[in-house]
Amino acid sequence: MADIHAPDSVGVVVPQTLQFDQPLQLACGRTLESYQLVVETYGTLNASKSNAVLICHALSGHHHAAGYHSAEDRKPGWWDAYIGPGKPIDTNRFFVVSLNNLGGCHGSTGPRSINPQTGKAWGKDFPMLRVRDWVHSQARLADRLGIEQWAAVIGGSLGGMQAMRWALEYPERVRHCVVMASAMKLSAQNIAFNETARQAIMSDPKFCDGDYLSHDTYPKEGLAVARMIGHITYLSDDGMGEKFGREIRSGSFAQGIEEPVEFQIQSYLRHQGDVFSDSFDANTYILMTQALDYFDLAREYDDDAVEAFSRAQCRFLVVSFTTDWRFSPQRSREIVDALVGASKQVSYAEVDTAYGHDAFLMPIERYYRLFQAFMQGIELS
Repeated sequence: MADIHAPDSVGVVVPQTLQFDQPLQLACGRTLESYQLVVETYGTLNASKSNAVLICHALSGHHHAAGYHSAEDRKPGWWDAYIGPGKPIDTNRFFVVSLNNLGGCHGSTGPRSINPQTGKAWGKDFPMLRVRDWVHSQARLADRLGIEQWAAVIGGSLGGMQAMRWALEYPERVRHCVVMASAMKLSAQNIAFNETARQAIMSDPKFCDGDYLSHDTYPKEGLAVARMIGHITYLSDDGMGEKFGREIRSGSFAQGIEEPVEFQIQSYLRHQGDVFSDSFDANTYILMTQALDYFDLAREYDDDAVEAFSRAQCRFLVVSFTTDWRFSPQRSREIVDALVGASKQVSYAEVDTAYGHDAFLMPIERYYRLFQAFMQGIELS
């Protein structure tokens, strides 16, 4: 059972659904006339409204970053290790805002929402989104909450891309930017992995060219395989070897026994795929992986990252992880080099760990301490 009374827990939290009726012009040229964002907040906004922190989620993340939705919950929010009283994102000091992005499938307006023009679910007709669209919608959320400037915008992976985009799009509204396990743009290999995952979904006969909702079906098997592909890239070879090795879950290699062998890693991946496909939307997965593919921080600055970051006014913390081959330390060093070239304040740490890309979610001691030290250094007026 959940320990909602633990001194470092934010306890039971209640999500809010906020309605926005001002049209949002999207990068693709289309407009959302209205939309909803699901939000959770932790801590208290101070009188000067100078202690607000925005949490930007990664591909499969959502608004539930910390605490529990009920005393019966078995698992807390996805970043509970880092958000709460006395933790790096200390809710005794900070007012923390976490949301489910537009296009998501956890309550914010997305492919499963009703299109007011048709009265039916958006499905595959939901507009294509870019990272900047999320940032603009988050800026409106800040306006709604009365927050003129974030003490920090924080994100890992796709969330880190949003944090960097914030620093360029609204430089006067960000004092600190924390970027973990991220990159200024995807490598060709990363784009290839995302395309393979999308093809797994689209090749499922129940995908119905994206219209599975109107056909009252669901491409569960394709989405499960897509998650398995993605999950492999989030882990490291050393991490998988340490956790699973070549351990056998069932079957035998004994001669004369005709029984299929199943390795522990096979069972684990299938379980991850099954759980994910029960809670996520296939069109959302396609939409968000495309947003990842299209992100290129320096594209509109003549591919000059130094010129791009020259707009930023905040201080940066950039963190990478040694065994992260999805967003390798080299990608983080490119961010740091560009920031140094633009004469920006930046701290950088490369954390040695076996956890791969998922390390930014884990309570790793060195990472925890350096993140906490950075956050403690943020002055609040």
